[in-house]
Amino acid sequence: MCPRRLLSMERPLTVLRVSLHHPTQGPAVFATVPQRLQHDTSPLLVGRGLDTHLQLHLPRLSRRHLSLEPYREKGSALLTFSLKALSRRGCVWVNGLTLSFLEQVPLSSVNRVAFAGIQMVVHVEGGTSLEAFVCCFHVSPSPLIYRPQAEETDEWDVIPEEPPAPRSGQLAPGHLGFLHGPSQTGIAHLSQALEEEQKYSSRGSPQTARSASPAAESMPWLKQDLKYSSYIIRP
Repeated sequence: MCPRRLLSMERPLTVLRVSLHHPTQGPAVFATVPQRLQHDTSPLLVGRGLDTHLQLHLPRLSRRHLSLEPYREKGSALLTFSLKALSRRGCVWVNGLTLSFLEQVPLSSVNRVAFAGIQMVVHVEGGTSLEAFVCCFHVSPSPLIYRPQAEETDEWDVIPEEPPAPRSGQLAPGHLGFLHGPSQTGIAHLSQALEEEQKYSSRGSPQTARSASPAAESMPWLKQDLKYSSYIIRP
């Protein structure tokens, strides 16, 4: 338990209850995390640097990775908090939003945060003191955030490059055409279709002559160009 400490004027402090978890790293990451930390109204720094208030031993972290910043909204008698991203190398995920360098977002009563593989849940319990606040830390052995794997990292997704557009005078792969010379398979199908069409047409029946062969039926574009068949490239 982390009792709420009273100031001399009996004004209760705002309490941030912070739970931490890393899915793959051992407890050494959180070796220097205190159980309780009282802080003034300056930003509380989180990172791997020696000058941070919450130091985490993880190489992927920046020296100053993020900060929890208390402030007082106009017309309010309570402290309000925001989270600010301080890392140039990675981003911070906060309640479904991705923060880049120097971007910040106000915190609500319950907040889910992920950065550099660390999962953090922050519960804000408001107090009336405007001079300080207290953080109570807990290292959780179980995951705190259940989201798709792609969202749990702070790395940018690699977008595959699209194939270059065909240059002038070239056809895209799979295009039906003979600018680069007909393929042997295509020539064989054309020859077979033309031979069958000639057999159907040579029977002399007007109805049969107007009917297309089975091969031509499978290639509708061929029926339109049969009258120009003398110009089609043959093997």
